[in-house]
Amino acid sequence: MIPIFMLAASFALVHARPGSTLAHHASTFAGATTAAIFPPVGATITAADTFFLGASEVGFPGPTLTGDEPNAIETAPSIAKMDNMYPLVEPTIKGTSGKAFNPLEHVGQLSPWQSVESFGLPKTSPVIPKGCSLQQVHLLHRHGARYPTADSATASFAGKVRDTATSGGFSGSGVLSFLNTWTYKLGAEILTPFGRSQLFNLGVGFRVKYGELLDDLVDLPVFRTTSEARMLDSALHFAAGFFGVQDYQNQYHQLIMIENDGQNNTLSPYDNCDNANNDVFFFGSAQANKWSQIYLAHTLKRLSPLLKGFNLTISDLVAMQQLCAYETVSLGFSEFCGVFTEDEWKGFEYFIDLGFWYGNGPGNPASSAQGIGYVQELVSRLTKTPITTFNSAVNSTIVTNPVLFPLNQSIFVDASHDSVMATIFVAMNFTSLAANGPLPTDHIPRNQTYFVSHIAPFATNLVGQVLSCPAFEEPTHIRWLLNDAALPLTGIKGCKFNLDGLCDLKTFIAGMQQRIEEVDFTFDCFGNYTIPVPDNIVDGQFPKSLRK
Repeated sequence: MIPIFMLAASFALVHARPGSTLAHHASTFAGATTAAIFPPVGATITAADTFFLGASEVGFPGPTLTGDEPNAIETAPSIAKMDNMYPLVEPTIKGTSGKAFNPLEHVGQLSPWQSVESFGLPKTSPVIPKGCSLQQVHLLHRHGARYPTADSATASFAGKVRDTATSGGFSGSGVLSFLNTWTYKLGAEILTPFGRSQLFNLGVGFRVKYGELLDDLVDLPVFRTTSEARMLDSALHFAAGFFGVQDYQNQYHQLIMIENDGQNNTLSPYDNCDNANNDVFFFGSAQANKWSQIYLAHTLKRLSPLLKGFNLTISDLVAMQQLCAYETVSLGFSEFCGVFTEDEWKGFEYFIDLGFWYGNGPGNPASSAQGIGYVQELVSRLTKTPITTFNSAVNSTIVTNPVLFPLNQSIFVDASHDSVMATIFVAMNFTSLAANGPLPTDHIPRNQTYFVSHIAPFATNLVGQVLSCPAFEEPTHIRWLLNDAALPLTGIKGCKFNLDGLCDLKTFIAGMQQRIEEVDFTFDCFGNYTIPVPDNIVDGQFPKSLRK
């Protein structure tokens, strides 16, 4: 929290006489990092826990009869869309057409997940197609909204503001006047309160849609996540929403897979892929930075005069756009959102798209290799056949243990990261997402198909519905929904175009097995190569014709 003497200084600045120099001069605490600790330092715990008995000790719970399992994905005529960001104050600015424009829908992986209208199959919905019945479901989801990483551009920007304020000083005016008393209130990497609510609500929604599949289980299900704090918290909040707060710890098993360098983990495969941590990966940032020099050039000229004494740069502007997203999902509102125009926000959105396309997406030669381990696990689950070949990020200790990696569940749930999910989509050959690639770095292309705000936002969720069509006991088809929109599977060998996104299950499995065979994990992850220029890769693999 800001010390009292600092608040007094801030009050004096705000109430200085209009037109005076003091009115616009930054406080010496501008850019300072503030943090809260709970319970507050010095707070007295007035009673021991023994005074507050648990529910089982108190008793008297009242009636506890549970109703039947919901199955809305089959029985409802439609499914409720995720179309709000409650309780965030959604930032709106006046768009170029005069209509309200919400920047938070255009900040890539920093956007909260929303239902996507269509990935090219506008006539279908998440509801199970007529004549089919649901047999099994696979959920792969991202963690909820989090604070920035410890080494983020946002923290660096705050440090620059702080250094400038305490050295020569600066003064902000106009839309940047708030920087005179702005402080950095963001933590690092763990879930925000809003992020926790995202996963709890995702769990509730998943129970409403797919709860009836619990009746088919022969043992408590195993759900997987990684060991990072935000990953475990996301998994636990999902489980609390899915099973109920009082019951979730006793109604499933939570497998926590170690996320650390050198550890085989399909939910964080970059820890076992050298080319996910060197210039091959950073090529995405290099490509995105080319675009930032273009779309923010006019912005730099527009905003620089509003910060006297501060050397504003393109990198600062990118950090300020990130701060709009991070502050909103962390604190509920951000002044930074109103600084930029609709065109500048669309430029930022494409900046993120470029970084992912060339860093974790179809344009990076190590993407398929990172995602292929999950594909191997998926095939193992769909065929109920244990994995015996270990040539990827698959953890042999886990998948060879039927207790840790059961193959007979009706519901599978895995939690991962945005960058990992992006690589898995490439490994699964969801080519409709990459239809207009490779992406140019000097303009936003028309008919763009690769939007990170649709593909990998906070709490993004990929759902595989295993179906019987017509409705019999044996599964015959599969389809995939990404944030409520069906994905065309025509990039997978043998899968024909279908209005509902259906593919024959045996054909899909054969297509995934083909992908497993053609992806060279060892070379793409550990090979000593440079990305070709121009980078025309669209399948996440280093071109075999260029291998030495």
